[in-house]
Amino acid sequence: MSKRPPSISQKFLTGLIGAPIAHSASPAMHEEAAAALGIRCHYQLIEVAGQSSAELRTLLDSIKRIGFAGVNVTFPYKEAVIPLLDDLSPAAREIGAVNTVVVRDKRLVGYNTDASGFERAVANLVKASGHGPVALIGAGGVGKAIANALAALGVAELSIFDTDRAKAEQIAAQLRGRQPVRIAQTVEDALRAAVGVVNGTPIGMLPDRGTPVPEALLRRDVWVADAVYSPLWTPLLTAAKARGAEVMTGRDLAIHQAADAFELFTGMTPSIVEMGNAFDAVMARRYSATSDA
Repeated sequence: MSKRPPSISQKFLTGLIGAPIAHSASPAMHEEAAAALGIRCHYQLIEVAGQSSAELRTLLDSIKRIGFAGVNVTFPYKEAVIPLLDDLSPAAREIGAVNTVVVRDKRLVGYNTDASGFERAVANLVKASGHGPVALIGAGGVGKAIANALAALGVAELSIFDTDRAKAEQIAAQLRGRQPVRIAQTVEDALRAAVGVVNGTPIGMLPDRGTPVPEALLRRDVWVADAVYSPLWTPLLTAAKARGAEVMTGRDLAIHQAADAFELFTGMTPSIVEMGNAFDAVMARRYSATSDA
């Protein structure tokens, strides 16, 4: 996408739909990236839980009428919004999940920047481990994006476990013909022969302190990535690091998916550095507040 010359008169209204989202670093990342470009952006958190399809439709219609450039969508609505949109990007249609909705010519168009963001974030780990087999825990909205990112990076095999087997089978069907996929019966089965494991579930996101992978299954020679970034060091990552494994927090995914969404909203390329600094500042303040408490 070409970069337009910035103008301080340019203003963008964007936001995030989901629940829970009070922890989100997205407002800081988007607003700081805009300021660095000399434009204005207000990023509104829209926390709504338990929305029906009709309620989501009303919300999206309101966003269109109010003048939003677009919104991000997170748990639990990444799949639920799809039938409510006017169009989908090829990637979002293939993945079957949307995390970015752009208002364009009074139409709502869905994209998936989780996939492009995760692909960039995890590329070095995949390369360093020889593109070996990877286990994916969780086959929901973010899990679909992660699976497609790993397929694009050419991992030898993708082993998927979800407590809802039908969701794992849906990803396998989507990737058939371009990525070897195995449906795992258990988490332990998923990690069999894996060189890496990714948490694509909300497990470990505050206030939850659980872990999707029992500590006994973690090994030094299996890298671990987590899509959760609140907290940055989830129980899973803390345990994996203690075992000597290479780990990747949710930081890079959060930053790269936000950068891709910002470009879709504004038509301008944001600074990854500025977005990263904004993310880190949010995490630092949160840690400080927790420590003081």
